Amino acid sequence: MNKDSILAGFVIGAIVPVAGYTVVEFIFELLTQMGVMADVTASTAERRLRTLSLLAICCNLIPFQIAKSKRWDDQMRGIVFPTLVYVGFWVYTFFGVIVR
Repeated sequence: MNKDSILAGFVIGAIVPVAGYTVVEFIFELLTQMGVMADVTASTAERRLRTLSLLAICCNLIPFQIAKSKRWDDQMRGIVFPTLVYVGFWVYTFFGVIVR
């Protein structure tokens, strides 16, 4: 597969946030077990989910910057499409909490 293609960027843009969510959730759990962070309670569960989701979406900045430094414009375009879908879903899901 051509590295500078919209399809490659789309695949990377769709997979990286899912992997990022898993990694960030693992780090949060590890910090909770070590006592650095407070345990998740019913009142903080939604905030933690919102934060984990946002950090997972921000993980797309890493491959985007790599593609930018290598001047892979088509791959950057491909990364943007799933990122916008994830951001739209995040805003739709947490809109009631955001505007409070």
